[in-house]
Amino acid sequence: MRKIVFSLSTSLDGFFEGPDREIDWSLADDELLAHMNDQFRDASAFLTGRITHELMAAAWSGVADDPDATPLMADFASIWVPKPKYVFSRTVDHAECNATVKREVVVEEIRELQRQPGGDMVVGGPDLARTFRDLDLIDEYWIYVHPVLIGRGHPMFQPTDARSSLTLADTRSFGNGVVRLRYTR
Repeated sequence: MRKIVFSLSTSLDGFFEGPDREIDWSLADDELLAHMNDQFRDASAFLTGRITHELMAAAWSGVADDPDATPLMADFASIWVPKPKYVFSRTVDHAECNATVKREVVVEEIRELQRQPGGDMVVGGPDLARTFRDLDLIDEYWIYVHPVLIGRGHPMFQPTDARSSLTLADTRSFGNGVVRLRYTR
């Protein structure tokens, strides 16, 4: 059965983006980008909310064919753009980049997706991840902690009554000081 993985970069003080959605604090160098490409290459699908999907589609559509894109950026675009995506939204009926719009997270539908053959599915965006977490649908957490304190912004995890006990599966340090923590349920 395919796992559902929540992958997110966060500042050391727990924010995934600044108060104005800025992510310029992220230390995404070539080593980290190559690692992330390798992590996502075998993913079978991406599960996102509307905002995350629209930001990703705007950023990555056309990059694979852009002569000014770095090889690592073109590689990521060639991984992300063609893969199936499920966009959870109550406000749009259509989404670009090989996406299917779903109105809500229905546990039985997600479990059916998990039973299909293929690689793991990646949940993107903390709002959708909260819903998946509340429904006990996340199997692994890949948290990339960046050595920067941004002071304020949007927290990685919103308050919830759902308690999850996790097991540290492994860690990886990168030359730029980022540490990936991989937890399993």
